Amino acid sequence: MGGSTYEIVPHSRGRRAIATRLTASMREIPHFYLRRTAVVDELLALRVTLNEHAPARLSVNDFLLRAVAVAHTQVPEMNVVWTEEGMRRFDSVDIGVAISSELGLVSPVLRAVEQQSLSAISAAVLGFVRQADEGRLRQHDLEGGSISVTNLGMHGVEEFAAIINPPQSAILAVGAARPAVRIVDGVPAPVTVVNLVLSVDHRAIDGTPAARWMEALVGALERPLRLLV
Repeated sequence: MGGSTYEIVPHSRGRRAIATRLTASMREIPHFYLRRTAVVDELLALRVTLNEHAPARLSVNDFLLRAVAVAHTQVPEMNVVWTEEGMRRFDSVDIGVAISSELGLVSPVLRAVEQQSLSAISAAVLGFVRQADEGRLRQHDLEGGSISVTNLGMHGVEEFAAIINPPQSAILAVGAARPAVRIVDGVPAPVTVVNLVLSVDHRAIDGTPAARWMEALVGALERPLRLLV
């Protein structure tokens, strides 16, 4: 073969598993996508205030995970996954969180997020990050849930669409916070916004409930005090 020289780097077991799972997702799951923008100035200010007193620093992602749980509670039609036998409808809100570890991409699942405080969510995510880096995640940690959250905002990515992690029925892709201008009472006002892209399994969820879910999510992010309740 002509051209540049190269070497073949064998695939790790984790890389093969990711390739198999996501290829199957794109082949078997009819994805559709919804995009929204949330104004997050109040959320960012609340985070600063809470971090002055919190036992550990809260990340924006912790607020996002809590907001997803709020939206799932308000729109329970989203808390399902498709199976050939019938729709599997969950009682609690279990959310996968995409983590880029030393061993590759993993998505451990936080359990009953609707019952957890922001500090508890933060501690659980940090625990998963440590376990992922050390290769100590169990298979049970990676199973379940109806939705995952993946955030590339810390890398400056403003918007992207993600592939659903089967057998879940949705994944939320979160971009970077960025300055923008909105018209408030007829006057241009500077704001900070985040782009959100929801990928949805159309076998399990139709457009209207997914749109209502996005509305609930944006509402929770733009009025973040409800995330403390």
